[in-house]
Amino acid sequence: MRIPVPIRRLPAPLDDARGLDTDEVSERRARYGRNAVLAQSHRSWLHVLGETAGDPMLWFLVGTSGLYFVLGARTEGLVLLLAIVPLLGMDGFLHRRTRASTAGLQSRLAARATVLREGREQVVTADELVVGDLARVEAGEHFPADGVVVRGECLQAEESSLTGEALPVRKRPLSRLPPGAEPAVDGSYWGLAGTRLLTGTAWVRIVFTGRETLYGSIVRSATQGAQARTPLQQAVAHLVAVLMGVAAVLCVVLAFVRWRQGFGWMDALLSAATLAVAALPEEFPVAFTFFLGAGVYRLARRQALVRRLVSVENIGRVTCICSDKTGTLTEGRLRVARTLPASDVQAEALLWTAALASREEGGDPLDAALLEAATRARPGVARPRAGATFPFTEERRRETAVVEDVEGRLLAAVKGAPERVLDLCALEAGAREAWGERVSALAAEGRKVIACASQSLDASAWRGGEPDRGFHFLGLVAFEDPVRPGVPEAVRECREAGLRTVMVTGDHPATALAVARQLGLGGARPRVLSGEELEARLHEDGAVPDVDVVARAVPAQKYALVTALQRRGEVVATTGDGVNDVPALQAADVGIAMGERGTRSAREVASIVLLDDDFGTLVRAIAEGRQLFRNLQGCFLYLLLIHIPLVVTAALLPLAGYPLLYLPVHIVWLELIIHPTAMLAFQAAARPGRLEPMRRRGSARFFSAGDWATLALVGGLMTVGLVWSYDRSLGAGRDVEHGRAVAMASLTLASTVFAAVLTGLRTRTARWVCALTTGVSLLLIQVPALAHLLMLRPLHADDWARVAVGVAVASLPLVLSRPRAAAHQARDGAARGSSPSQAHGREGILPVSSSSRAGLNAVPGRRTPLPAWRPRRRGR
Repeated sequence: MRIPVPIRRLPAPLDDARGLDTDEVSERRARYGRNAVLAQSHRSWLHVLGETAGDPMLWFLVGTSGLYFVLGARTEGLVLLLAIVPLLGMDGFLHRRTRASTAGLQSRLAARATVLREGREQVVTADELVVGDLARVEAGEHFPADGVVVRGECLQAEESSLTGEALPVRKRPLSRLPPGAEPAVDGSYWGLAGTRLLTGTAWVRIVFTGRETLYGSIVRSATQGAQARTPLQQAVAHLVAVLMGVAAVLCVVLAFVRWRQGFGWMDALLSAATLAVAALPEEFPVAFTFFLGAGVYRLARRQALVRRLVSVENIGRVTCICSDKTGTLTEGRLRVARTLPASDVQAEALLWTAALASREEGGDPLDAALLEAATRARPGVARPRAGATFPFTEERRRETAVVEDVEGRLLAAVKGAPERVLDLCALEAGAREAWGERVSALAAEGRKVIACASQSLDASAWRGGEPDRGFHFLGLVAFEDPVRPGVPEAVRECREAGLRTVMVTGDHPATALAVARQLGLGGARPRVLSGEELEARLHEDGAVPDVDVVARAVPAQKYALVTALQRRGEVVATTGDGVNDVPALQAADVGIAMGERGTRSAREVASIVLLDDDFGTLVRAIAEGRQLFRNLQGCFLYLLLIHIPLVVTAALLPLAGYPLLYLPVHIVWLELIIHPTAMLAFQAAARPGRLEPMRRRGSARFFSAGDWATLALVGGLMTVGLVWSYDRSLGAGRDVEHGRAVAMASLTLASTVFAAVLTGLRTRTARWVCALTTGVSLLLIQVPALAHLLMLRPLHADDWARVAVGVAVASLPLVLSRPRAAAHQARDGAARGSSPSQAHGREGILPVSSSSRAGLNAVPGRRTPLPAWRPRRRGR
C-alpha cells in the first residue's frame, strides 16, 4: 500500500524536534479542520418516523384497518393497527443500531494524543490534533491519525482492523521524503488511525486527520448506507397492491350490479362487504412477517443471530459468499506447524531455544506461538531470565537473547529470517544450500518460516555485545494459521450446491493459496488474484473474473468485488470481523459478522452475527433461508389457490343474479381454516446434510411461469366446479342452504388437499392441521344443529362424492406439477454443481513471485491505489 503525501501540509524538516507553535496549530486547525473522524448524527426520531411513513406496507396496514372499521369488523381493524407497532419498532431499532455502530467505530480511536509543541511534550485530546503535529505513540496505544513515522526502533503495528493482515506489520522511520509535490510513501512508513502499535515507541508526523484518514473513509461508508427493501419485500408489496386493486374493483362492481338488479341497498352492501372480507389480502403481509419471525428463531437455534428481520429471506437467495480468511475460515492465530531440527538436535531443544529468544510482553503472535509450544514441550520448566536482549529490527531481521542457565553458564539464542541466521553459523556450502531449499519448500506451502541457532558464551570474556558469529544451527520452525474444523466440508457442500465461495484476504498470495488448497476452494487448482489485479480487471471491462481467492486485498477492493458481483446478478453474502470489513458488510445483500472475534463495529453493521464464528453455521443458515423461501412460496401458493375460487365465486355468482353464496359467517369460518393452515402447515425445517440447490432467477419472484400456469389452471377448474356444483345443488326449489353446504364442503376439502400436496405432510403440524380441517368441517356440515346455525343443510353421500371428484379433478394439475418442479430444481442444481473456478482450473494458478520464499519477512511491500470511495487528498 502506497499513500501520497502532500508536501505542502508538512513543516520542514520532517522530524523537527521543536514541533508546532500555538499560531501554527490555530492556523492549521482552521485550514484542515479538527481530528473528528465521526461526525455527530443529527437524525432525530421525527426524521426516523418520517422515513418509516414512506413505506407502502405501513399505509396498506392503515388503509386496510380503516376499511375493516368501515365494514364494522372492528377486531380485524384493531389487529392490523397493532401490526404497525412492530414496523415502527424495527425502524427505531435500526436507528439505535446505527448509533451503536458509531460507538463501536469510536472504540478503536485514540482518546488522547501526546504531541510535541513549542519544544515540549503536551497531552491533548485526540480531536485537537492537527495536520503537521509531531505525535508520540507508545506500545499498546492507537495511532491518533494517519501520519508518517519519523523516529522509532523495533516498531510493530497491528493493522488487521484495516487491512485484514493476520500478522503484525513492521514499521520503519522515514528520514527523508521522495522528490515531488505528492510523493507516494510505502505503507511500512505509515501509522494509521484505528490501528495499534504493538512494540516500541513511534514519533509520527501527522499528514491526514479526521474524515480524511483511511479509517475515516471506512466510517463514512458505514454511516451513509440506506435501508433498501429486499426483492421479496417488493414482491409482497406488489402482490398485495394488485390483489387490493382487484378486490376494490370487484367490490364496487358487485355492489352496483346487485343494486341495479333490484336486490336493494342492504343486499348490495352485504355482498360488497362479504367480498371485501374474502378478497382483502391481509394474510400475505401477516404470513410474511410470521415466517420471517420463525426463521429468526430457527437461525438463533443454529447460532446465527439475526439483526435485521428481512435478512432471513435474503440469506436463502445467496448465490455467492465473499469470506475473509483470518478468524473465519482459519482460527486467526499462529501455531507451530512443523519443526525441522538439525540432525544432532532434538525438536524439543529447537523449540525451547527459539522460545528463549522470544518475549511475552511484546504482543507478537509469533512469540506467543513459540512460548506456547515450548511450554507444551517442557511443562513446568521455567524459562531463565534474559541477561541481555537484542530486539528484532528491519535491518537486522533477527532477535537475540543472552540467558543464564541453571548451571550458571551463558547461552546466546537467536531466531529470525533463515538467511540471516544462516549467515551467523559455520555451515558447509552444501548444507547451507540444502537448508535454503527446505525454507523455499515451506514458504511455498504458505508457511511463515524462522531459523534458530545458539552458542555458549564465556562469561568472563563476554562484554555485553550481541554475538555475530560462531553460532550452532539448530533448525527451522514453520508456522501456520490453522483452518477451522469443519470448514472444508462446508466449502465442499457449497460447491456441490452451486454456491460460489470467494476468499478475500490481506495475506500474501502464497499463504492464501495454501489455505485455499486445504479448504478445497476451486477444487485442486484454485485461481488466485491479487487485489490490484482484481481492481485492474474490474476497471478494464467491469466483468468479474473467475477467481477463488483474492489476496493482498484492501477494503476498497473487497467492496468493489461485492458490488461487481451484485451488478452481475449475484446475491452476495459477505463475512467479516474487522473495521476493514465494514464497507463490504454494508454493501452486501447479507452482511455476516463474527460474534466471538468480530469488532463491535462489524457486528453492529452486519445483518446477521454468527455466535460461534463457524463457517458451517453460515451454510446451515443459508439452508434455513432457502427452506424459508420454499415454505413461504408454498404458503402463498396455497393462499392464492384457495382464494381464487373463493373470491371469483363470491363475485361471479351474485353478479349472475344467483342468491349470495357466502354469508359473513361462512367467510369467518373459511378464514379460521385458511389462517392456521397457512401459518402452521408450511413450517418445514431445512433437512440436515447436503445444502439443496436453488434455482437462479433473473429477479426475486414467488412463482415461475409454470407456477402461475398451475395456479390459473387449478383455480379455474376449482371455480368451474364450485359454480357447477352450486347450480346443481340449488335444484328447482332453489335450496340455497344445500348449495352453500356443497360449496363449503368443496372449499374446506380443497384446503386440506392443497395443503397436503404442497407440504407433502412432512411435518407433524401439517398432518394435524389437515386432519383437523377435515374433521371440523365434517362436524359443522353434518351435525344438523351446527349446520342450522351456519345456515347449511347436511349433505348426502352422493353430494360428498361429487365434492370429492370435483376437488380431485381440480387438484390433479397441482399434483402432477410437484414432481416436475422438484426434478427441474435438482437438474438445475446439478448443472451448477461445479464452482466457476473448476471450469478454468486447467488454466493454472497465477505465478507467485520468488520473493514469497524469502523467509521471515517474505512479504514484500505492495503498491495499491487509493480506495475508490476515499476522498482525494489535496494540499490546501
